[in-house]
Amino acid sequence: MVATNNIGSEENYVYYNGRKLRKGFTTGTTATAATVAAIRALKNQKALSQITVLAANGQAATFPVVDLKFNSQSASCAVKKDGGDDQDATDGILIYSHVTWSQDNQIHLDGGRGIGRVTQKGLANKPGTAAINPTPRKVIKQAARQELGINLGVDIIISAPAGEEVAKLTYNPKLGIVGGISILGTSGIVTPMSESSWKNSISIEMNIHRQRGDKEIILTPGNYGEDFACQKLGLPLEKQVQMSNFVGYVLKEVQRLGFEKVLLVGDLGKLIKVSAGIFSTHSKDADARAEIMVANLALMGGIPVAFLRKIYNSLTTISMVDLINQAGYQKVYQIIVDKIKQRCEKLLAHRKPKVQVEAVIFSQSIGFLAATKPLSKIKEEWQ
Repeated sequence: MVATNNIGSEENYVYYNGRKLRKGFTTGTTATAATVAAIRALKNQKALSQITVLAANGQAATFPVVDLKFNSQSASCAVKKDGGDDQDATDGILIYSHVTWSQDNQIHLDGGRGIGRVTQKGLANKPGTAAINPTPRKVIKQAARQELGINLGVDIIISAPAGEEVAKLTYNPKLGIVGGISILGTSGIVTPMSESSWKNSISIEMNIHRQRGDKEIILTPGNYGEDFACQKLGLPLEKQVQMSNFVGYVLKEVQRLGFEKVLLVGDLGKLIKVSAGIFSTHSKDADARAEIMVANLALMGGIPVAFLRKIYNSLTTISMVDLINQAGYQKVYQIIVDKIKQRCEKLLAHRKPKVQVEAVIFSQSIGFLAATKPLSKIKEEWQ
């Protein structure tokens, strides 16, 4: 485990749903530690077993150094990424830094094996460059300069032997980053269950779509929505972005980035909440599915109270759909999907550009339920 100053301090922990979770360190801080250790071994020609560096936010961290090798011209070593209690795909992997004396007094930084390469516009790094983001790039170079002084220079290559495989579990393939992981971190600290980093990844992905000239985008809550959009509606995957539970945030990003049209495709269990103006759809924030369904059914008129009680007591939207279909009240789906459109457009109504919103809802049990336009029209417009 990585040691930090005041290790028992509350600043090293975060509370989430009643659980105390330990913070960790980003790939950027890990790469910085490996780099400083390698430079120190190269300069002093002495082995070391641990290294202390400052994360981007100024917090100190001490890491064990492994696989240290050095001679008079170069040095390399690894530091294990410690993400704390965060369920990060990169947690536990080794990040290496290989440093070699340069011909000048400059610090040159690049990525090697297992570090991704950027292939698309819209990211923090230009196409063709290593996926080492601006903040960790700056921190690594500053830490290296502090070790070297003003007269010496080195070539630094950051690598991660497991990076190519691990990257398949990250957003990198969707972001057009190929061949490995990214060296990330604006603060240098990993906060478990952090929504901000998740949202930022979605924004980056959307910006790539915008940079390539797209003015319309398909949003799905997750894999179920993506699969339905591709397999049942025949819509292209390259126009889709998964928005998770962050419907309101993503819609505002749609507008900020200048998209003009958006299509929401999702399971009734998620998007029914949006029809009532709930734009963060995780159950920890709101779960009023039964209440929303009962209200819409009741407003149709002529629905027996006993039936409404059955809907209210249903544990899942799948069971609600079964009851509604058996009773012949399928009209409620159209009411709900139209309200999804209305709520989304109202959310974006007071800023420019104007965004046209359409929606499709389905059930995992029976498939398509309703859409704001005929499916034939949606397929024609979005293929």
